[in-house]
Amino acid sequence: MEMEMEKGSICVTGGTGFLASWIIKRLLEDGYSVNTTVRSAAGSKKDVSYLTNLPHASERLKIFEADLSKPESFDAPIKGCTGVFHVAHPMDFGSNDSVEDVTEKSIKGSLGVLQACVDSKTVKKVVYTSSVSAVIFNGKNHAKSVDEESWSDVDYIRDHMKFGGWYHISKTLTEKAIIEFGEREGLDVVTVHPSFIHGPFLGPRCPQSVRDVMAMIFGELLIFRYIYISDTHMYPMLRRAPFVHVDDVASAHIHLFEHPTAKGRYICSKTEVPIEELYKLLSTKYPEYNIPNIDLLESEDAEKMMFPSVSSEKLLGTGFQFKYGIEEMFDDAIECCKRNNIL
Repeated sequence: MEMEMEKGSICVTGGTGFLASWIIKRLLEDGYSVNTTVRSAAGSKKDVSYLTNLPHASERLKIFEADLSKPESFDAPIKGCTGVFHVAHPMDFGSNDSVEDVTEKSIKGSLGVLQACVDSKTVKKVVYTSSVSAVIFNGKNHAKSVDEESWSDVDYIRDHMKFGGWYHISKTLTEKAIIEFGEREGLDVVTVHPSFIHGPFLGPRCPQSVRDVMAMIFGELLIFRYIYISDTHMYPMLRRAPFVHVDDVASAHIHLFEHPTAKGRYICSKTEVPIEELYKLLSTKYPEYNIPNIDLLESEDAEKMMFPSVSSEKLLGTGFQFKYGIEEMFDDAIECCKRNNIL
């Protein structure tokens, strides 16, 4: 069906990523033109065929090379756009990089993207992909779920979380810097906080985040044991994990961009599933997989180590509706892995 009108151009940073590629897919389907950025691979061209083969990509998708370490490289892809979805986050740091170095690179790159938005004179709104990790890690006991008023405590993360702490800290401080920049420069900024993003992927390889969530299907519960022994902060996340379908996260980004009064932070999480329920669901529905027993995850400290639940009430209050439950997330991811000969 032909679109009745052209909706203008959106720039999506980090276009080859799991979520970003889905956002591009949805934007093209909704009638937008898309400029996306990819990092140049050293000595070779990145395979972007799964983007260029998307419906409407030949007419409305342009791919630019850009890198967060060179903020000026975002000027060209952002020029003329009415909106920017800043999804890219630096992930390829050397083992010697300190948390401070990582955070500085992330903030500097992101503020460079926002400065390009201001300079463009055409960008009306920026949607930044944050994470629930910028909300839930503060060491407080929460009887009820937390909302967007909650911020992760960087000192708490630094003191208690060796594994992945750099990511939680950089996400938290980058989001704060982005919000402050928006307020100072009069730029309309909305931040989205997905929980564990699950579901099918567009690229040829299974994203690590999906593989982690699918550990039971892949027969890799030992990774849970390893994480528990080596770094207990991940354990409570596995006991009652919050999930959201990648298509819902992509739709939420577009919904918040289009919503005239959307302001501030928005948690985007559909459901939380205790690991016992997840084990029962998967072992019943997918008996052909060698799903490990979860007894090794039992612990007297499990309850007191729980992180708070998160509430998507603010997002739902804008009229957004989630389409997918936990079964569809796993069904879609498993089917996608089969198509790609990963399972």
